[in-house]
Amino acid sequence: MADRKRKEKPEIAIIGAGRLGTALAVALAARNYSIRALVARRSASARKSATLVGKAAPSSAGDVAALAAKQLGSLPPADLFLISVPDDQIANVAAKLNQLEFDRKPVALHTSGALSSEVLSPLRAKGWSTGSIHPLISVSDPTASIKGAFWSVEGDAKAVRVAKTLVRDLNGDSFSIRTADKPLYHAAAVMTSGHVTALFDVALEMLVECGLTRQTARRILQPLLASTVQNLETKDPAHALTGTFSRGDIETVKRHLTAIKQHKLADALELYCRLGKRSLKVTKKQTGITRILDEC
Repeated sequence: MADRKRKEKPEIAIIGAGRLGTALAVALAARNYSIRALVARRSASARKSATLVGKAAPSSAGDVAALAAKQLGSLPPADLFLISVPDDQIANVAAKLNQLEFDRKPVALHTSGALSSEVLSPLRAKGWSTGSIHPLISVSDPTASIKGAFWSVEGDAKAVRVAKTLVRDLNGDSFSIRTADKPLYHAAAVMTSGHVTALFDVALEMLVECGLTRQTARRILQPLLASTVQNLETKDPAHALTGTFSRGDIETVKRHLTAIKQHKLADALELYCRLGKRSLKVTKKQTGITRILDEC
């Protein structure tokens, strides 16, 4: 039964067996997709990823070809090629795939958040279906679960259809945006994940100045961050915002700024003032705090 189900699904080759590529391979293998090949810069990395795929779906482990990037010409035929390499390498991978000849015209999907399907135009000109599929989830480890993520998909009709089927089989939800808006979409994702992480690091620096260790600072700030995320799950930012700026507490802002300046925390000062102005905009309150922040 499992073999029959696997044959009903597209056979997949994944180029770029990094954190996301491997996580995709593991998750798809567990959903009865046949992973025909895993390609990494080094063959050892590809073999490591193939081992993880085998653990997720032992019956398909022997089917996986673990290849180094220089062996792209040895790729077995597949219905779907998932390209999960750094953005600046996608065009090069597309050019190399364009040199290969297959009996069937595959679908190619890349996983970049910032680039659209246009980067795969050489393949589209050759008759391939092309698109992009990007998860709105932070994947810090190749064994991380991607279940339940929201995925941005775009491309031609067939590529979008295939991408949506993958997302559905991964227990996720898909949405589409205009091709031209991919960079703005990805910038929003970076603001939500990457920049929040950087902001958290600045907060750790501030608490270290208070005499705490980074480990302790991280532990005590995490529940605060989690409670903020929980508020945002049910409330608009204007109602989820709490604390000094939501109250318009001028004297507390003054004390904050004095302390930050005394400790000569330049990044914290700039971020505090810029984000403070945004917090005031969120609250839609006109207060004397704006003038104070303008003088930062």
